[in-house]
Amino acid sequence: MTDVSLHAEALHDHHGPPEANQSSRVDARTLGMLLFIGSEIMLFGSFFAAYFFVRVVNPSAPPEWPPEGYHFPVFVAGVNTAILVTSSFTMHWALQSIKRGQRAGFLAGMVLTFVMGLAFLLTQVVEYVNVGFNTGDGAFASVFFGLTGLHGAHVAIGLSLLGMVIIRGFRGHFSPEHHHGVELPGIYWHFVDVMWIVVYATVYLL
Repeated sequence: MTDVSLHAEALHDHHGPPEANQSSRVDARTLGMLLFIGSEIMLFGSFFAAYFFVRVVNPSAPPEWPPEGYHFPVFVAGVNTAILVTSSFTMHWALQSIKRGQRAGFLAGMVLTFVMGLAFLLTQVVEYVNVGFNTGDGAFASVFFGLTGLHGAHVAIGLSLLGMVIIRGFRGHFSPEHHHGVELPGIYWHFVDVMWIVVYATVYLL
């Protein structure tokens, strides 16, 4: 049988659309997530640009930062940062566990990651309630809530992804051979953690 005949027979036996061309060494799903994160970085960049304009470029910017009358709970935010950074390690533990077929470690890591992410988000809500100013109290307050609120929204999205992974995990949907459903939300969660470190250092410490 000639090569042409073999190719024609393979096309006849194949059902559905043809397989996508793999032009990169990076898995297409992982590459898609990385490109999405690139667009998210640009979104955060626009908010950082507004923040630094209000703080540095604006001719009416106060000489001290934060302006007089504003107070940040730096210690509480620092503890919250430690919680979120720790959640990256538990997320990594969960991914490595499922790659090794250790389902108990995978589920424990996922649940711990979700709980710490939820604790971070609830602590941020409590901070908003007690910070002493709101979005209408000047440009500084607007950019503060804009940056931290944007990140909080991303944490909420990440928690929804983690929740779906946990539900699927308890139903036995993942294995060492099929773990992309864990890896992709994990990449997103690491991005959320790293972005918070930048937000925390910029808004609360500098």
